Parts: sequence; C-alpha cells; structure tokens
Amino acid sequence: MSQGSDAILARMMALHPKIIDLTLDRVWRLLDALDNPQDKLPPVIHIAGTNGKGSTQAMIRAGLEASGHKVHAYTSPHLARFHERIRLAGELISEDALTAYLDECYEANGGAPITYFEITTCAALLAMARTPADYTLLEVGLGGRLDATNVVAKPALTIITPVSMDHEQYLGDTIAKIAGEKAGIIKRGVPVVVGPQDPEGLDTIEAIAARNSAPVFAHNQYWQCWPEHGRMAFQDENGLLDLPQPNLPGRHQIDNAGAALMALRLLGSGNPEAAVTKAFWPARMQRLRTGPLVDLAPGIELWLDGGHNPAAGEAIAHHLGTLPPRQTHLICGMLNTKDVTGYMRPLKGKAESLFAVSIPGEANTLPAETTAEAARLAGLPAKPAPSVKDALAEIKAQDPEARVLICGSLYLAGGILREHG
Repeated sequence: MSQGSDAILARMMALHPKIIDLTLDRVWRLLDALDNPQDKLPPVIHIAGTNGKGSTQAMIRAGLEASGHKVHAYTSPHLARFHERIRLAGELISEDALTAYLDECYEANGGAPITYFEITTCAALLAMARTPADYTLLEVGLGGRLDATNVVAKPALTIITPVSMDHEQYLGDTIAKIAGEKAGIIKRGVPVVVGPQDPEGLDTIEAIAARNSAPVFAHNQYWQCWPEHGRMAFQDENGLLDLPQPNLPGRHQIDNAGAALMALRLLGSGNPEAAVTKAFWPARMQRLRTGPLVDLAPGIELWLDGGHNPAAGEAIAHHLGTLPPRQTHLICGMLNTKDVTGYMRPLKGKAESLFAVSIPGEANTLPAETTAEAARLAGLPAKPAPSVKDALAEIKAQDPEARVLICGSLYLAGGILREHG
C-alpha cells in the first residue's frame, strides 16, 4: 500500500480516543456533510450476525456476479490490506480512489470527533454511491442497531446470520440482548432472512420483525439446507435445489449457504450453484499451499482460520473431525477481549498439542503464556512459543507430516496472509 491511504488512515485513528463507541450521531453528521451518500446506493443487502456474515456475503456476491451483476461489497476488518474492505462493482478499491475518498471524508469531518470505523464506513458509502452497480452488500461491523452501516432507510433485504456470545461488553451478556442489537438492522416492511438461531435469539428477532411488519424467512421455518450424499440440498416453498457442497469448508458453511440462497430467491436473481462453488473468503479454514511458512515445513498440511469465539471453536472442531486422520497441532494467538477457554473447549481431543503465540504488533494480544494456560484449562496440552515460525519449526521437528492449524484471531490470520502476499 502506498503512503497515500496509509497516512490518511493513521490521521483518522487520532480523531477519537476510543476504538469502539457505539452511537450514530457522529456518522449522521458526517454523512449529512457529504450530501447523504447512503441514500444514493444501489439496492442494499444488509448483513448482521455473530458468525458467518462474511462467508454469507461472499456467497451472495458470487451468485449475483455469476448472473452478470455488478456488486459493491463492504466488509471488516481487513486481513492484509485496508482495500479489502471496499469492493466497487466487483473490484477492490484502487489506491488512488481510496486515498481520494478518505481525504474527502477527512476534510468534510473538519477535525470533529469520529471513530476510525465510522469515518472509513462513510468513505465506503461515498465510493459506492458514486460508482454504478446493481447491488450493495453491507456487512455490519459490530452489533447492528448502532453500527455505522445502519444508515440505509430502506434496504432491499436484511440478513441475520447465527447469533452467539461475543463482544458482550458492548452488546449485552445474553443471547437475547445480543440478538436484539443485531436485529436493529431490521427495517419496516423489509424482508429479513434469518439463519439458524438459539430459541431465545430467534424469539427476540421475530418480535422486532413483527413490530416492524418485516416478513421473516427463518431457517427451519421457511427454508432448510442440509448435506446429502456428498452434495447439499436447499428447500423452501418454491421447491428443492440439489447443489454441490460449498467450496468454503465446514458444516457451518452449509447453513451460511442456505441464508445466501434464500437471499437470492428473494432478490429474484443470482446463480445458486455459483453462490456455493465460487465464493472466496480468506482465513476461514483456508488451506495454505504457497508462501514462506509452507516453504519452512514442506511436509506439513497447513491451514489458517480467523474465528475467535466459542461458536467458531465448535465449527473448527467439527471440520477437523471430517478431515482424513492425521496428527494435528494448533498454533493459536488470541485477543484479551475474547472468551478464550470457551473457544478452546470444543478443540479438546482434536489436536495433539497447542502452541500459544502473542499476536505481533497487536496491543490487545493475550500474552502467549496466558493463552497456553487457558488451553491447558480447556484440556489441551499447550505451551507458549516465541512466534508462529518457531512453533511451526518445533512441530516439524517432532512431527514432519502433521496437520497444523493457525487459529484464534483475524489479526493473527491477517499477519500470516500479509507474509504470504
């Protein structure tokens, strides 16, 4: 990345002392100064949820683009480069365009307090409003009700993927409270696709939808999706689809595919097979086949995953259980804001060992020793390592044909992907 966008992003970090401060006042003020680009977007599909937002968005995009549509997509956080967050008519935003839109937003903000996520979201909305396309896919950053993306008065569709415990300090300490925050994206009369939910989460979502007269298309009520004979079946009241399994690995991706397919049905557009076979979403059980870590341990089967909450731990454990038998080791780094033991607990018995690392360059990293202790409490043999490379070298020395999963944080995954350029 050139210094252009880097330098402006660094300036933006200084505009507000808190990284997260959930309110929409600052966003509305800046959007007004920018002549309200949120009102000029192509039809919006707004996606909230704890797990699966990005994968569901990637599948919807793949399905729409295979039908010839131009699609904007906004996601966060980025893994290797900020540009990943903004896709304009199918292409990642260019450095020149990113610099120009960030600069325009910085000037329009006039030095007023605003968080990094808020001002960069405004820049994304401005870029999307000024670039022709057929659809806009907006992924919520955190929560929903007070998220900076929740500024579109009448989206074409909203989606709520599975809700689980995460970010409790901001969203509440029960599934019902968190689901209430996620359901804040529901708009009057706008259909909402709902992925698999705990009963209390679904009750909350349905109550908020009812207050908004929003039609609900909920998993197991209106649609179902399941694996069958090595393929995947999807059914709603319009009939049955027999499709390949998603190319994104993991049983949970079948649920995400179901939500994406239901969305395409409601939009009346998109290619269902392309949705499940052409989606790409990095650091979600991604197999690494090239790069310095692969070169360091050529006999090792190397995987990368950025999931970081208990539901992600369960999804990883399930996927590891579906792979051919092979000695498996984990290299794990986590943030100090996460339920580390809850993430680790499902992984007990799925790996011979866990090497804990601190996440390089991340202020909120959990120290490696603390992560290792949490893993031991969850029943995993664990010890700290100075770095991912050191951990991998040690695994290679003792088990040169092993399977290794680097996991625990999108920030750790991002660092790995930057190295793998």
